[in-house]
Amino acid sequence: MEKYYITTAIAYASGKPHIGNTYEIVLADAIARYKRLKGFDVYFQTGTDEHGEKIAQKALDAGLSPQEYVDNISREIKRIWDVMNTSYDKFVRTTDEHHKLVVQHIFQKLYEKGDIYLDKYEGWYCTPCESFWTDTQLVDGKCPDCGREVSKKSEESYFFKMSKYQDKLIEYIETHPEFIQPESRKNEMLNNFLKPGLQDLCVSRTAFDWGIKVPFNDKHIVYVWIDALSNYITNIGYDVDNQTDEFKKWWPADLHLVGKDIIRFHTIYWPILLMALDLPLPKQVFGHPWLLMNNDKMSKSKGNIMYADDLVNLFGVDAIRYYVLHEIPFASDGTITYELIMERINSDLANILGNLVNRTISMANKYFDGKVLNRFVSHEVDSSYIESINSLEERVEKKMAKLEIGLAIDEIFETLRASNKYIDDTMPWSLAKEEEKKERLETVLYNLLEGIRNCAIFLSPYLPDTSAEILRQIASNNLDVGYLENEEYYVLEPVPIFMRLDIPKKLAEN
Repeated sequence: MEKYYITTAIAYASGKPHIGNTYEIVLADAIARYKRLKGFDVYFQTGTDEHGEKIAQKALDAGLSPQEYVDNISREIKRIWDVMNTSYDKFVRTTDEHHKLVVQHIFQKLYEKGDIYLDKYEGWYCTPCESFWTDTQLVDGKCPDCGREVSKKSEESYFFKMSKYQDKLIEYIETHPEFIQPESRKNEMLNNFLKPGLQDLCVSRTAFDWGIKVPFNDKHIVYVWIDALSNYITNIGYDVDNQTDEFKKWWPADLHLVGKDIIRFHTIYWPILLMALDLPLPKQVFGHPWLLMNNDKMSKSKGNIMYADDLVNLFGVDAIRYYVLHEIPFASDGTITYELIMERINSDLANILGNLVNRTISMANKYFDGKVLNRFVSHEVDSSYIESINSLEERVEKKMAKLEIGLAIDEIFETLRASNKYIDDTMPWSLAKEEEKKERLETVLYNLLEGIRNCAIFLSPYLPDTSAEILRQIASNNLDVGYLENEEYYVLEPVPIFMRLDIPKKLAEN
């Protein structure tokens, strides 16, 4: 069985994640579930990044020790991931003792190899981004990443020789076009960061002590770039002198899924760290777009935050999964509002999907007491509909291979629309009026149930609960894809899957 190792970036344990942060875990979950559906042996890892000056300050403000603070936040992040019904295999924490030990071993190895050296750092520091900047990198005197104020800092630090591996990484990126996706992100990394020349990277701090101690100099703590990024290997059996069978099985990762704002760390710092450790690079890093609220990036300071658990309480988990997976394009930002969520629920989930399932099962019960067989009374209109069912697997796969998740869902909804059109074309209610057309009617309903069964199977990565409920209602556990000629359906009583919402009334309630 072919393996597939997928990761999200580990969430920074500074506060409760909003729906924009949560989008990434749902996206990764859809990909992981799809790969499992296709027969892959999947390992899906997520977790929390728990060290750093920002967290130490937040803990102090809250009157807690840093460990108490991150325990609370990590628990909350894991709860949100679980609310969204995500199927991760491991939830890692950078305060885990095993992770800390392996990070120390990595730091020691790089130091002994001569890739890490001691020097003094003077520069502009952005605490929220945990990044140092030079005068020329600042934008209007502020952090180029987040636009916040920076402060002048000077401290003794260990540095990692990034420049030593710069040309090797440029060559790798240029000869592996699939490594950084989308294409625009690759061009940005090459032209804005790598080709102008890399500065050596500050990889230790002395200004605070909430972190992993440098093993040979405990005045220093290992900085985030080696600490957090190493989680992708420390939790699958890697150690510097011990590459376990587990590690050999899973590494290199097939996909690192990260926000576009941290793609630099995953396509420059992390690959160079791996090169220094003589390890293969991940097969692909995908920098996904953002989920905006009213076309603005979510932030607590702007007061434009939506939380996943609140949305789930209002609309249900699969409605929110559908919205974030379907509405955010492959390479550009998407937007979210209550109105847009409800419009999608009504137009797609209630009208196209829910209505189809409900009326097909209702007709099966009304005309055949729930038992439907294929009577093979075929008409010309059947062939194009059956072709839509049979081509669904290939159409979805083409989109998923390019991580075009929203377009993959569109392919499923194309077959759902074809199902609704097939009802309009065949008019089962009219066939039911004539006894001699009863076998034709049963064939029509059989074809519809086969279409619904296939759509439910392919919806399972994106809307897992909905998929399971549809298969329950049509009483099918057959996951073989494509149109099958000899199934026997004994459908249950229909239960509405998605209800239409009264949008003005629902908005008034919020």
